Amino acid sequence: MKKKYIIGLIVLSLLGFSTFWCYRHFSGIRTPDTALLTDSINLVVVPPPPPEKLYGIEKDSFIIEDGVVRYAQNLATILSDHNVDYSVIHNLAQASKDVFDVRKMKAGNRYTIFFEEKDSLKIPVWFVYEIDPIEYMVMSLRGDTVIYRDHKEVKYNRKTTVGVIETSLWNTIYENELNPNLALDLSDIFAWTVDFFGLEKGDHFTVIYDEQYVDSASIGIGPIHAAYFHHRGNPFYAFRYEQDSVMSFFDEKGASLRKAFLKAPLKFSRISSRFSNSRLHPVLKIRRPHHGVDYAAATGTPVYALGDGRITHKGWDTKGGGNFIKIRHNSVYTTVYMHLSGFAKGVRKNTMVTQGQLIGYVGSTGLATGPHLDFRVYKYGRAIDPLTIEAPPVEPIKEEQLPEYLEYIKPWKQKLDSLTRTHFFKRDSAVSQEFVQSPGDSVHTRDGEPALPGSQEYLLPSPDNVPER
Repeated sequence: MKKKYIIGLIVLSLLGFSTFWCYRHFSGIRTPDTALLTDSINLVVVPPPPPEKLYGIEKDSFIIEDGVVRYAQNLATILSDHNVDYSVIHNLAQASKDVFDVRKMKAGNRYTIFFEEKDSLKIPVWFVYEIDPIEYMVMSLRGDTVIYRDHKEVKYNRKTTVGVIETSLWNTIYENELNPNLALDLSDIFAWTVDFFGLEKGDHFTVIYDEQYVDSASIGIGPIHAAYFHHRGNPFYAFRYEQDSVMSFFDEKGASLRKAFLKAPLKFSRISSRFSNSRLHPVLKIRRPHHGVDYAAATGTPVYALGDGRITHKGWDTKGGGNFIKIRHNSVYTTVYMHLSGFAKGVRKNTMVTQGQLIGYVGSTGLATGPHLDFRVYKYGRAIDPLTIEAPPVEPIKEEQLPEYLEYIKPWKQKLDSLTRTHFFKRDSAVSQEFVQSPGDSVHTRDGEPALPGSQEYLLPSPDNVPER
């Protein structure tokens, strides 16, 4: 009995010692005699990466096929080729009218279809159509008519360019593979100060602007922040600035670079016909474009020049316009006044007129059913609706706001001057792209030069989010 008791005590002691040793060893508790035992293990949990998405849809869940809308293709032909039931297509076409009219799908635009795989079959579940490089439409193909419109992430990257005119602004931009919209934007900004039809060899410009990128590809020019144009020995500056909730361009002293047009070239009783690409002609009784606005007014009503400019044509329009006058206001805008009963005294071809100057009188000459003025506006040679012309501010920076404006433009002006000096100091070529950045680069600065206002790269969920000041 005594022997069994002793054996039991030994067993219990061994069990207790084993339990205590395991506890110390695996819990990481150190005592002087266990200081060299293995340390506790610290596990770092790494979260899985977020699922990759395309048009906001998780890619891993689907088989994806891309395509391009071909000539004469439409939503029905595209989806029916992928076994989407025609009733589903019809319902989608009807339900999408408030989101995007599918009849306006354009050949050359891209589309994407997402498929689920079931029993070795591909079942189409999502259709995405790219309306333009930024916006797209998403349609559910499950029969639930879920349709919405969204946009891609747009990045703006700051760029700078220095250019020297050899023949024309357009050729300078084109020959050096810059975005052609840069030429249009510059000519629009300096339209009232630089004669782009009379540029001379050696005229030069410097511009700081943003370029838009979607999926790492350039899609166009964003806002121009500051620009400098040296024309016929005269320097012209332009700085983008917001005054009274309107964004416009002002010079280094705060004067506006733009001149406003008159709201209308005459006093009229009503608008008898609006701008249209297909109007039933009241005399010819056929449909054809009417790229102007008809102002009904009595014969003899005075007609005034919409703005300062040079008369380039005066006479008879053989295509039905009767007596007409054409005025070129600058390198951007031209206006035309038709069906005049007569011309004002002293109005001749190649003469200069000022805003509000009398140039003629309302009549019904040419193909007209009654007295009216057919008034037309051309921007870069293309007809635009006269009623949609923006009226930019011509007021200078307000006196109380001038100190803030001058402080704001100081780093922009220093940057323009520095880029121009460096270009002509280092090289004598048509265009220097030394300072043009690739996507993701920060704006070029030098030691001792202040950084430019605004962020160097930012997203564009909407135009209102572009930082300016």
